This record gives sequence, structure tokens and C-alpha cells, in this order.
Amino acid sequence: MADKKQNSEQKRQYILDRIQEMCYFDDDFMTKCFEDYKEGIELVLRIIMNDDELVVEKARTQVGIKNLQGRSIRMDVTAVDRAAKQYDVETQRAPSGAKPKRARYNSSIMDANAILPGDDTEYLPETYVIFITESDVLQRNLPIYHIDRRIEETGELFGDDAHIIYVNGQIKDNTPLGKLMHDFSCTNPEDMNYKELAERARYFKTDKEGQRSMCKIVEDIVAKEMKEERIEFAKNLLNNGKLTLEEIAQCSGLTVEEVKAVKVLQPA
Repeated sequence: MADKKQNSEQKRQYILDRIQEMCYFDDDFMTKCFEDYKEGIELVLRIIMNDDELVVEKARTQVGIKNLQGRSIRMDVTAVDRAAKQYDVETQRAPSGAKPKRARYNSSIMDANAILPGDDTEYLPETYVIFITESDVLQRNLPIYHIDRRIEETGELFGDDAHIIYVNGQIKDNTPLGKLMHDFSCTNPEDMNYKELAERARYFKTDKEGQRSMCKIVEDIVAKEMKEERIEFAKNLLNNGKLTLEEIAQCSGLTVEEVKAVKVLQPA
């Protein structure tokens, strides 16, 4: 009984420690902080768009959208401002999650869901896909990159009102954008520049109610990580070819059906 209680306390402390290590570049932490928090999203957009008058009318986090073929995508934060401009804000730690064609796809999904069947395409709103990346994905050592279609022969903007922005989280200078990137990387709310971000992070890191809300999210993250480790272990055992499916299931902690699925889905 004492061992069970001790294990439970160790698990709880591990989860709390993981929460303290999280920052706005952690997708789950960021979307939880911005959930039902227009003020925080508005701050981020005002800085990135360099527009102190920008007002967010609507905002949502973890928005799932499907295309006509049924492929789904989950957008971190979507927002609409007073001028009816639409925003998709994504944070990415891994460069692979912010490749140019991912930005193109997100932009196309926004367009496909922006107007009703039969509406003239001129009703398409102005859109912004914004990637806030921990590393300098475009590798030009610039704090921010604005991507727009242009007429190649003249250099003029094409004017389709579809924009892509990359924000480089590596540059943390004393500009408003640099201070924002510092806050996105910061794990300690006391060291943050912007009170809107600090207060929200502090709530989920130190307030009991906020911690309780984050604990479930972190538990799911840990469970997913453990499942992925079991799957990798099972793959290695399958490649070794010495154990039966039942033995691999017993060794890896997966079910026999899960091991079968891993075997079928392995690359040829």
C-alpha cells in the first residue's frame, strides 16, 4: 500500500515537473494557454502584424478541419479580426512541421472553408498562415519572413490576399517581436516580458486549478510517448525475427492485435 502511494506521488511530481518545463513553443501548452483567451492571441497578432489597432473578434484553438477527400488537419489557433481577416497561427519546434507545402496546404484549407457553395470567389477573405518556429526554418537569419505571390515579370504583388508569415524564434532581441520570442521560449513566467503571456502561463504552472487542467494533458502526452516507445521496441523485435507475435506483445506491453498492426504497417 505504501509503495502504491509512493509511486502515485512520484508520478504526480513527474507530471508537475513536466509542466514547469513547458513553454509556449510546446503545442499543447500554447493552445491551452490561448484557449478562451482572445487578449493573448490579440497581443501575439498585434506584434507579428505590427498593428497596435488590430482587434480580434473571434478566436479558437485546436480547430479540426477536413478537406473534400476527408484528410483532416488540426490548426493550433484560428482568429478573425475586426476587418474580417482570418489567421491560422501555428507553433512548431521541429522544422519538418513548418515546410513550405504545409503552409500552402493550410492556406488552401482556409480558402476552401471560407465561402459557401455558389458564392463568388471575390468573397474570399484576406488570410494569413503564420508559423512561429523555434528554429530559423528558412535559414536567412531574419526575425520574420513575409511570403506573398508576385508577378515574376514585373515584381508586382499578385494581390490574391493570401499571405504566409514565418517568425524566427531564434532571434530574441529588444524589439517587440524579439521580446515575444523570448516569452515563447521562456519556462518561467516571472522572466517573461508580456504580462498577458506571463499571467496565463503562471496560472497553468502554479495555480492548483490550472495545474489540474494541465495534468490531464501532460498525462496524455506521457502516455502517447510511452506507446510510441513500445511500438519502436516492437518494431525492433519484429525486425530481429526471433520471437512470435505473442512473445513480442508480452515483451513490449502491446496487445497481440497492436503488434499485428505494427507488422502490417512497417515499410517493406
